[in-house]
Amino acid sequence: MDLSLWRIRGDRRVGSGGSLAVILVSRVSFSMRIAEIYRSIQGEGELTGVESVFIRTSGCNLRCHYCDTPFASWFPEGDDWAVSDILDQVNRLGTSHVVITGGEPMLFAELVPLCDRLTSLQKHITIETAGTLFQPLHCDLMSISPKLSNSAPDPQQHPQWHRRHETTRHAPNVIQDLIQHYQYQFKFVIAHPSDCDEVLTYLKQFPDVHRSRIMLMPEGTSQERLSHVGHWLEPYCEQSGFTFCARKQIEWFGN
Repeated sequence: MDLSLWRIRGDRRVGSGGSLAVILVSRVSFSMRIAEIYRSIQGEGELTGVESVFIRTSGCNLRCHYCDTPFASWFPEGDDWAVSDILDQVNRLGTSHVVITGGEPMLFAELVPLCDRLTSLQKHITIETAGTLFQPLHCDLMSISPKLSNSAPDPQQHPQWHRRHETTRHAPNVIQDLIQHYQYQFKFVIAHPSDCDEVLTYLKQFPDVHRSRIMLMPEGTSQERLSHVGHWLEPYCEQSGFTFCARKQIEWFGN
């Protein structure tokens, strides 16, 4: 196979033996499948309240059962956009902050030239990723949302995706690369108190990560559900040194 037209998207160690698996995803075509590009206000994380242009890529290597953007994961929609056309739309929408989200934007080799061009335009770039793939690119904030066991799709309804999801969702060497190379924040989706115990176990693999960089976010797509989880999660964060991450966009705009 001629690799000259391909980029290596990322790598992760798999299996107990730690053998290296190299992931080749798609040809470099300088176009990306885009679900939507729009201007709004960041509702999560340390940049909450900042006006931003959101670039949502379409396609994901995971299938979280609670995914609130299934049109970019379970049932990917959208069109192929040239990098130049994406940049034109970003400029038309006119903010200094750009959030590249998905789906999983790290699937696309074209993310590298896109981030290069955005950086040359002096845009602040946030990339929202599940932390399963690594690419060397320009990024001001890597927003990493590792998926806990609560994310797995139903094994009866989706047995193949359940297996794939469970073998893909945790890539510790990729996480280590991300936190070594980028300014970062972690966002964990929490549905039950037991999820907090899982976060503590997860973080033992990364002793250099300070708790101030860790955000716990209630699972849900309705204000009622978010309030229900947040009622006990916010006090837990205060006691544990984590940051409570509200999902303000649902409060402001609905799901």
